[in-house]
Amino acid sequence: MTELLKIQGLRTQFFTSAGTVKAVDGVTYDVEEGETVAVVGESGCGKSVTALSIMRLVAEPAGRVVDGKIMFQGNDLLQLSEEEMRKVRGNNIAMVFQEPMTSLNPVLSIGLQLKETVQQHLGVDDATAHARAVELLGLVGMSDAERRLEQYPHHLSGGMRQRVMIAMALSCEPKLIIADEPTTALDVTIQAQILELMKNLTRELGVAMIIITHNLGVVARYADRVNVMYAGKIIESGTAEDIYHNPKHPYTLALLKSVPRLDQPRGAKLDPVDGQPPDLAKLDAGCSFRARCRYADENCGKSFPPTEHIDGIHYSACFKRDELDSPIKEAS
Repeated sequence: MTELLKIQGLRTQFFTSAGTVKAVDGVTYDVEEGETVAVVGESGCGKSVTALSIMRLVAEPAGRVVDGKIMFQGNDLLQLSEEEMRKVRGNNIAMVFQEPMTSLNPVLSIGLQLKETVQQHLGVDDATAHARAVELLGLVGMSDAERRLEQYPHHLSGGMRQRVMIAMALSCEPKLIIADEPTTALDVTIQAQILELMKNLTRELGVAMIIITHNLGVVARYADRVNVMYAGKIIESGTAEDIYHNPKHPYTLALLKSVPRLDQPRGAKLDPVDGQPPDLAKLDAGCSFRARCRYADENCGKSFPPTEHIDGIHYSACFKRDELDSPIKEAS
């Protein structure tokens, strides 16, 4: 496969009265054509800010990309003018946002919003845009598309609104779709339908996808590769099989242990991740996970562990990665 997107040393910061928040701190990863890459982690770890940085939608002046490169098809998106970037959004890179009700305009019909996207980027007339909108709603599994185009967002269920957002993202046949927690506001049954729909569409159309999620079930079923983020950094990366069957960072292991499992005894208790994520405005030189880590010792506070190769495309940033196969010591 050919490399489509390559992020190198990305740093995005927010300058606030409480200090400089290092929301994205040296993130590096790539996405190949037709590939699905997952970015996993708790709320506040920098997943969504990384996606907004790719789209150049970080709110200024408080937020700024201060360093790094975002190479898309050989061009650095950070060096493009705003007019050039506007042509990339929608045409080449599309984004499905976390909450469809706040992403869709409540006072405009579904049809008007879909057609506006097509006309803006493809320059077609109203009749062609209308036909494309009907085609798109059919593509994402919505029946009676003509009637749906006349409806407003509040007429639709959460799952249907998210299908509209996916249709909008696909409208200009982009090379890459960024899906930011696309199923968070949906019930479990609809989540499965939406994820299956997105996976099938990307496979059929050859579109690459970045899925941002905290749901490790999504990772197992839909992702080719996984990046685990914590406190603005990627602390482990590899194939979905690497992450599930051979985790090499205590945070990844803790996330896996906190997921309910059907093969556990009926009365088994969940093993949650202890503590809270750190304040990104007050990070020190050590490992940012050490306060919550059951393997940490005094060396973990002296410097941040380097990212080292495990096997294949599996990498981990942890001094204790070779100890994870041993029994976890109980927290005192």
